[in-house]
Amino acid sequence: MIRKRLLTALVIIIPLIAIIWFGGPAYSLTVAIVAALGALEFYGMKGLSMRHPLTLFGLVWVLLSILCAHFEANYTLLVLTSAVVFSLIWLLFCSTVEGAAANWAWSLTGIIYIGWMLSHFIPLRGVEGGRDWVFLALFTTIAVDTAAFFVGRAWGRHSLWSKVSPGKTWEGTIGGFLSAIAASLILAAILPTIAVCWQVAVLGALIGVFAQLGDLSESMLKRSTGVKDAGWLMPGHGGLLDRLDSILFVVVVVYYYVIWVVV
Repeated sequence: MIRKRLLTALVIIIPLIAIIWFGGPAYSLTVAIVAALGALEFYGMKGLSMRHPLTLFGLVWVLLSILCAHFEANYTLLVLTSAVVFSLIWLLFCSTVEGAAANWAWSLTGIIYIGWMLSHFIPLRGVEGGRDWVFLALFTTIAVDTAAFFVGRAWGRHSLWSKVSPGKTWEGTIGGFLSAIAASLILAAILPTIAVCWQVAVLGALIGVFAQLGDLSESMLKRSTGVKDAGWLMPGHGGLLDRLDSILFVVVVVYYYVIWVVV
């Protein structure tokens, strides 16, 4: 299992490094594809098939969220407002009354959780030194997930939150948190546009907290829908959403930290 996890990670990470490095249309397209696949997995957790009207609606609005992130004008409120209005109108004509409220709420949640959160990768790549900030967000998150997994596996004795994720331990959580600080400082020393300073250490600590909160949040959603894995696209890991859960929170934290604190 561990060998399969590592092999899958390498197959994905190596081309991803090149895509982030060069940016441009390939980067935007990658974010859009990841968002689309993540949205399909998310709606599948609720039992909505790819043919379900709200799955199609949610997919379109997730992609609109990614597209609008490319414009200087802020269209976020327009996208979210139109999602609320048009999804209700869509339900009037394409769904039965039974279950409409729950399906509508789940549809909007997917648009916000996947589309809006992931859309932060677009402006983050566009800030000064954006390429390096994307690398820091990605690889610090990987460090958190990896350390939490192996520390928890080796020394985990005290359950963190058994109702949400029985496999998570306090020992693994602490290991993930400390690794985030260390990884952020190491990456800052390697990446040319980021200076090693207290701000990076604080950002690392924030990533250490929010990456694991993102993981727990997705575990809660999976448990509420009765599924173990969000999908099957990543052998050894489960679904794409099972690996996106941490980075969804982290990219938002890194983006606003960079534009509010660092820049």
